Amino acid sequence: MANFHVVAGAQGGIVRPRIRRIDVGQVFSCLGAGIADFRDRPSHYFFLLMIYPIIGFLILTWAAGANALPLVFPIISGFALIGPFAALGIYEISRRKEQGLDTHWRDVLDLRHSPTLPSIAAVGFFLFAMFLAWLLVARELYVTLIGPETPASLAAFWQQIVGTEAGWTLIVAGNLIGFAFALVVLATSFIAFPMMLDRDVGAYSAMETSVRAFVKNPVPILVWGMIVAAGLALGMATFLVGLIVILPILGHATWHLYRSVVGMG
Repeated sequence: MANFHVVAGAQGGIVRPRIRRIDVGQVFSCLGAGIADFRDRPSHYFFLLMIYPIIGFLILTWAAGANALPLVFPIISGFALIGPFAALGIYEISRRKEQGLDTHWRDVLDLRHSPTLPSIAAVGFFLFAMFLAWLLVARELYVTLIGPETPASLAAFWQQIVGTEAGWTLIVAGNLIGFAFALVVLATSFIAFPMMLDRDVGAYSAMETSVRAFVKNPVPILVWGMIVAAGLALGMATFLVGLIVILPILGHATWHLYRSVVGMG
C-alpha cells in the first residue's frame, strides 16, 4: 500500500516543526477554550457514553470478580496512560470545528479512512504497552511487599494496605513509580495525537515533537499534566460517569494546547 507509513510521514522524511514557548496562563486559557468547545455542542459525546465509561466499568468488574483486587487501583490510575488515545475522537471534532466542517459525532468515524491511521495506531500501541507494563510492575511490587496471596475480601485488602507498614510502603512506592510512567507518557504523547490528525508526519515525528515541546515548556506542561490527572481522578470518583464531561473538555483543551505550542512552519 503506497499510503501505508508509520514512522515517517507521507513524504518519507522526518518533520520537525517549530516549537513555541508558552506560560502557565496559556495552559489555563486552553482549558477555558476546551470548556467553551464542550458547551458549544455537548451532544457530540454520545460515543463516549457508549465506549469509555462502559469499557472501564467492565474492566473493573472483571478485576473484582477475578479476585484481582490488588490490580483495581493500578487499572484505575492507568487510565491516565491511555487517556490521550481515548480522546482521539475529541481531537478530530476540534480539528473539524476549526476548519468550519461538520462536527457531528458520526463524522468522527471518517478517521478510519485517514492516511495517518497507521501512525496513530503505532502511538496508541505504545501507550497500551505502557499501560500493561505499569500493571505488571504494580503487580510485582504488591507481591514483593505484601505477598502473592489474593485478599479474601475488600475489607481484608484495605486492612493490608492502610494497616501495615508494608502497605504504606506500597502506597508511596507505587505512586512514585506510577508518576514516572505518567511522566513518560505525558512527554511523548501530550500533543502527538492532535499533530498526527493535523499533519501526516508519522509516529516518530509526532512523539519527538511532543518531547521537544515538553523540554522547552516543562513547567506549563507539568501543570497541564496535573490538570489532566485531577480531571481523570474526578471522573473515576464518579464511577466513570464524570468522564463523559471531563474527557471531552480535556480533549478539546489538548487540541488548543497543540495549536499554542506547535508552530505552523
